[in-house]
Amino acid sequence: MYPHLEQALKHHFGYDSFRLGQRDIITQALQNRDLLIVMPTGGGKSLCFQLPALLKKGLTVVVSPLIALMQDQVETLRKNGISATFLNSSLNSYKVRSREQYILGGKVKLLYVSPERLLSERFLPFLDLVNHQIGISTFAIDEAHCVSEWGHDFRPEYRQLSTLRQRYPGVPTLALTATATDRVRSDIITQLQLKQPNVHIASFNRQNIYYEIRPKKKYVYTELLEIIRKTEGSGIVYCLTRKKVEELAFKLQHDKISALPYHAGLSDTERSENQTKFIRDDARVMIATIAFGMGINKPDVRFVVHYDISRNIESYYQESGRAGRDGEPCRCTVFYGYGDLKTIEWSINQKTDPQEQLIAKHQLRQMIDYAEGTDCRRTILLGYFGEQFAGNCGNCDNCRHPKPVEDWTIEAMKFLSCVARCKERFGMAYIIDVLRGSKNQKIIQRGHEKLSTYGIGKDKTVDEWRMLGRSLLHQGLLTQSADGYGVLKLNAHSWEVMRRQRPVSIAVSPQQIATWKTESPKAIEAEMLWQRLRELRKQLADVIGVPPYAIFGDSTLRLMAQVKPRNKQEFSKLSGVGTHKLAQYGDKFLAEIRAYCQENNLPENDSISLQATATYTELQTLELHKQGLSIKEIAQQRNLKARTVIGHLSDLIEKHQPVDINLLVPVEKQEKIQQVLETLGNVALTPVKEYLGDDYSFDEINLVRAMWRKKKNS
Repeated sequence: MYPHLEQALKHHFGYDSFRLGQRDIITQALQNRDLLIVMPTGGGKSLCFQLPALLKKGLTVVVSPLIALMQDQVETLRKNGISATFLNSSLNSYKVRSREQYILGGKVKLLYVSPERLLSERFLPFLDLVNHQIGISTFAIDEAHCVSEWGHDFRPEYRQLSTLRQRYPGVPTLALTATATDRVRSDIITQLQLKQPNVHIASFNRQNIYYEIRPKKKYVYTELLEIIRKTEGSGIVYCLTRKKVEELAFKLQHDKISALPYHAGLSDTERSENQTKFIRDDARVMIATIAFGMGINKPDVRFVVHYDISRNIESYYQESGRAGRDGEPCRCTVFYGYGDLKTIEWSINQKTDPQEQLIAKHQLRQMIDYAEGTDCRRTILLGYFGEQFAGNCGNCDNCRHPKPVEDWTIEAMKFLSCVARCKERFGMAYIIDVLRGSKNQKIIQRGHEKLSTYGIGKDKTVDEWRMLGRSLLHQGLLTQSADGYGVLKLNAHSWEVMRRQRPVSIAVSPQQIATWKTESPKAIEAEMLWQRLRELRKQLADVIGVPPYAIFGDSTLRLMAQVKPRNKQEFSKLSGVGTHKLAQYGDKFLAEIRAYCQENNLPENDSISLQATATYTELQTLELHKQGLSIKEIAQQRNLKARTVIGHLSDLIEKHQPVDINLLVPVEKQEKIQQVLETLGNVALTPVKEYLGDDYSFDEINLVRAMWRKKKNS
């Protein structure tokens, strides 16, 4: 319906194709639908309202909670030649009036404002004038989880945004967030008065992140220092208290690490300066409380360390999600110690509202389950957001260093039977007390010492039963209420276990410390050229006062280093190079590549074909294919659709990557499909399928066509 979308994407943003789900969302946005978009950090949420803003008439108003976020996104848009601006308290009255005139003159497509300014007495009449003169095309509410009391970052001013629907009933609203449970999603729809919204929930799986938990021991600082020194690039270290932030920043600076502190106790000026230095790569590591980072659009953060454990899984997911937004490999480490729990529990007990205390304690309990869990970290994280994941992700400590698995079916039957006999009214601690025959007064008062399950679990420790209980929850064999009390509930799978229809296995050994190594490009030359291109990018960024990634992202620089384009035509084909950036920076980067090749006596034909450059996600699929996994097995392990895996393999074949097509399509079918392609030529799949009949699948044709194309282009 919108065939021009890919052209607009390449022209404005430099990308050749949309990420999964983006095209559908943008198409619906262009149809003036209300939308709720739940997409993980780094998944491409911003593009879902930025591209429609450029294609629709009028002004798109973006509601953003933080000044830093507005300035960051506006700078990036302007470097792409897109007319965007912001209005916030950092501007004097002259600049505000000047920008307002530009807006009324129709010279701005995207306006970023805070909810407080948007709803102020002076600004709403101005917005009325904008709507009358040039029209408001869309309201985009970023960080929309802030509207919900059940979200991890509730902000009362977000509740008032419902007045937009009453004042501008014909203007569509897009609500966007990286984290939202079912309850928070429902709250967003209600509070913003979205009209029959299309809800898009992308996978929460960040495949490029390596997750690990490390015990917080005496020499934790030495471990932190080792992580920073061994991991290339920028990083964030989160702490619970301002005092800890200051201490760590001081110690790291003493150890020659370019680190800066960030917390609410610093002046606005110092916080802003430190943040700018971090974004522009003048400081490598930011030591921060949770006051730092929401919406920070720095795509090349290579590691996030939680020196202290997070208060809840939503916060952890969002904080850890600030790593690797560019899709490149990164790591997220949590140092877990019981002392931190006491700090958080004390903070929770300061809350005056009993219901708030209850919710916070329940959320902390879930975070502890994640930290102490022996199952795949992704299974636990994604399960929290209602997304099923088969496990064995291959990119977390529990999967890379698996613990011995034991059959605990009998113990699981005992545990689930106890939940049933207690009428599904209690939490895990109480069930364990009953199983272990506790003389707890409440057990006696309720008569639960008379249950058949009372005392049948004395042979296991409290920790062992807790480990089993958590694993049952993570495997979906048991559920838990979300009302703050954590009451255990049985489901259909629970009864299958109790009827001996489903076995239960759990990992039981002590936690092992995983090691993680930064992946590097195969060619040393490409790595050296990449470093030179980064230096050039930094010089150009400093001259015009923008973050380096606003010029080109790391992934685009890596493509330059691998492909070594020789002219502007080849340069323009790189992902991340749009029309504006080609004109502005093409000659400078081509000159640097040319100089590098001459200095190192590299022949001109040394550059590899752009088509041969596989993406990170394609290479992950290729690695599993080389291990002998079937398409179905790869799809399950990577939590992808089989059709997506087929797409990866087809692209890999055309890029001359080592895909063994004989493992995918029978030889006799390959020959027949190739004969038809020789007859019909390079056509779409459907004509080939119609010619061949039902014995041949679209997937088989797609793979063989890729092989046929590769031979034709060789």
